Amino acid sequence: MVTCWATAYGDSRPLRRGSHPSFRAGRGWRMRDGAAERSESGRLLLDKLDQRIKDLICAIYPDKGTRPGYARLAQDIRETTGGTISGTYLWELATGKKRNVTLEQLGVLADYFGVPPEYFLNDEVSERVNAQLALATALRDNRIRNLALRAEGLSPSTLDALLVMVNEARKIQNLSPPADEDGRGPQHTE
Repeated sequence: MVTCWATAYGDSRPLRRGSHPSFRAGRGWRMRDGAAERSESGRLLLDKLDQRIKDLICAIYPDKGTRPGYARLAQDIRETTGGTISGTYLWELATGKKRNVTLEQLGVLADYFGVPPEYFLNDEVSERVNAQLALATALRDNRIRNLALRAEGLSPSTLDALLVMVNEARKIQNLSPPADEDGRGPQHTE
């Protein structure tokens, strides 16, 4: 069974897996003689590979009871992408036991999970994709989806008032603040 260190979200319906445009090596990261170079901070670029794989598995299968084991997941990856990866190797990557992933395997994982290959190597890309996954996961909840749909067409001042109420409700329930400072989302412009 896959172990998830992230919070389990919403109901048990899996997120829809998509495919990413063709995998192109050398975009956003560098390889030298088959080995990952160190980032500017001195950490290996694949340093967070294990957590990123686990995060994607948890996003697709939020319910631990329906989450497949690594052998079944590897079989699904093979059937979906045509790429080759074993359950044992997938487990080793997801637990940090191995980090010697090839460009082809990164492409297969990216294709299966519907993320750009840079997701596994680039913190900026990973944060952007994780924000999108969090939104998709939140929208699984019918109440959140209904609230968002009913807010369509309201004036900007009314939307701001609703956001203030939601932020206050989050404070009352001791929930973490929203990802952005003003609580209005990254699309808001003054």
